[in-house]
Amino acid sequence: MKQIQHLINGTSVAATSGQTKPVYNPATGEQTAELGLASVADVDAAVASSVAAAAEWSRQSIARRTKLMYTFRNLVVANTKEIAARLTAEHGKVLSDAEGEVMRGIENIEYACGIAELLKGSYSSNASTGVDVHTVRQSLGVVAGITPFNFPVMVPLWTIPNAIAAGNAYILKPSERDPSAPMFLAELFHEAGLPEGVLNVVQGDKVAVDRLLEHPDVDAVSFVGSTAIARYVYETGTRNGKRVQALGGAKNHMIVLPDAEIGVAADAAVSAAFGSAGERCMAVSVLVAVGEVADPLLAAIRERMEKLTVGDGTKPDSEMGPLITGEHRDRVADYIGQGEADGAAILIDGRQQNFEGDGYFLAPTLIDNVTTDMSVYTDEIFGPVLSVVRVDSYHDGLKLIQENRWGNGAAIFTRDGGAARAFQEDVEAGMVGINVPIPVPVGYHSFGGWNDSLFGDTTMYGPEGVKFFTRPKVITSRWPDPGTSSVDLGFPRND
Repeated sequence: MKQIQHLINGTSVAATSGQTKPVYNPATGEQTAELGLASVADVDAAVASSVAAAAEWSRQSIARRTKLMYTFRNLVVANTKEIAARLTAEHGKVLSDAEGEVMRGIENIEYACGIAELLKGSYSSNASTGVDVHTVRQSLGVVAGITPFNFPVMVPLWTIPNAIAAGNAYILKPSERDPSAPMFLAELFHEAGLPEGVLNVVQGDKVAVDRLLEHPDVDAVSFVGSTAIARYVYETGTRNGKRVQALGGAKNHMIVLPDAEIGVAADAAVSAAFGSAGERCMAVSVLVAVGEVADPLLAAIRERMEKLTVGDGTKPDSEMGPLITGEHRDRVADYIGQGEADGAAILIDGRQQNFEGDGYFLAPTLIDNVTTDMSVYTDEIFGPVLSVVRVDSYHDGLKLIQENRWGNGAAIFTRDGGAARAFQEDVEAGMVGINVPIPVPVGYHSFGGWNDSLFGDTTMYGPEGVKFFTRPKVITSRWPDPGTSSVDLGFPRND
């Protein structure tokens, strides 16, 4: 059985806790590896390694850090198919989706390759007579990332490149459900020439998370996961004096106005709801059908759903793979049953499709006549379930989003420029799509929602990501003539 351990100071290190966790292939239900879970001592060893490395790494020139980032970028590009294969084997998403995830991660490496420009400070000459003022951004020291199962490659690449390029040492705690792909990324970083200790990986569960949140030598923590855990990470980390960014869950709405192109909207809804089996924080889970658009739109969606092929992600004809675990699949199925019991109409029932073998499959589901008090609407299901809420007007649809406790993403489909502009101004969400169902920003913008979808003051990657992993320092300098120096107890004035 394959053993997955920690990577500390450039070396594979066995867990000392004596605790392990199985890793499965969700398409077959078979155990493929055994993961050693970190003890507090294991986390402490990783932090000690990072502390020792951080001081020297931060003193390396920006030119050297940039060249290493270019080398890492090229290694990731060259190994895209291998990374995607490892990702699919443990997460289950189809290979084309896995390769797309890697490519979106590469965007963030490329952004970090421009760290020389991103760390440029500002300078004011003769701000006061004979006084110059300039600002620089410096690294924090040791930072940590706690990343989710649904994007085991892309989310680490949201933070690691910026953090390391800025001069920090980084500790990654990936999901224990699919750790092989992020471990491979760390190996590629070391192949690129990253010094030992600058990037460490600890495998683990809540024990590892809590120790990272409490350890006095960890300066900042980045997290992506459910809202409940995001709030816990934020509150625990900040209570221990750390800078924290914690991205939580979502219930993303897609409003379709009567003037929208039906085929385009139907394609977008199916793609955004069922890609990666709906296990995306930016998935469209609520379709808001305005007025008379509902019936023809649902007919078009049903037509497309009936043609979808669900199966093993390694098979070329599969368009959607399994869910991550059997327990999660059953939980999603229970939501469908509850929606039916609450009076919603199950137009396509994913529970009724049979699959061979022991994989964790559930086919796409379409639920109509959903109301805002039903659990299929109020809860983040995180599976291939699209709930349809019918409303009379644009303003009724907008109100749904405004009253929802999350605010990750929202989209509108229309050919009315005025409605689109009003939507982008008024909607309570951090990322907005106009005829774009999954408005994940490109690598040189930043990712993050509002309300219960984000805890902290900065969002991830792009300019905000560099800001999160650095801190400003302002230097005021004066070179006076000793002959004119005198004591002055008054408050300094700018003259």
